[in-house]
Amino acid sequence: MFDRVLGLPAHPLFIHAAVVLVPLLVVAGILYAVWPGARRHVRWTMIVLAVATPGAVFAAKESGEEFSTSDNFQSPQLQSSIETHEGFGDSLFWVVLGLALVVLAMAYLVRPAQAESVGPAVAHYALIGLAVVLGLAACYYVFKTGDSGAKMVWDGF
Repeated sequence: MFDRVLGLPAHPLFIHAAVVLVPLLVVAGILYAVWPGARRHVRWTMIVLAVATPGAVFAAKESGEEFSTSDNFQSPQLQSSIETHEGFGDSLFWVVLGLALVVLAMAYLVRPAQAESVGPAVAHYALIGLAVVLGLAACYYVFKTGDSGAKMVWDGF
């Protein structure tokens, strides 16, 4: 399922969705968390991104695992680079999944028309903190995953 799309390797195609959606989710989540005036404008976009982004990262991760089993990638040095790249991709998936859950919780607990959250203020600030920390971690891992993959490609496998 994650091997090919219209005869082309799926991984180079799927990574583009992840590279675009992760930063968009981060920006929407942080905007929603820290700027009450933006909440009514970004709420539904943020919810859609919170559902779509983990799926895009999962598809990129799974297609990469399929792609790495190709006969072209059997050298020990390349396998080491692939394992590093996969490690960053796995971490990215879990961070994005966590961010998506936090963002969905914010969308439920912090309504656009309300200045404060539905629940206690402590929970509100905890969600804001988690959104910012997970957003920064997602940016780090999307960069490191992409950088390690690009180095393998441009160094000629």
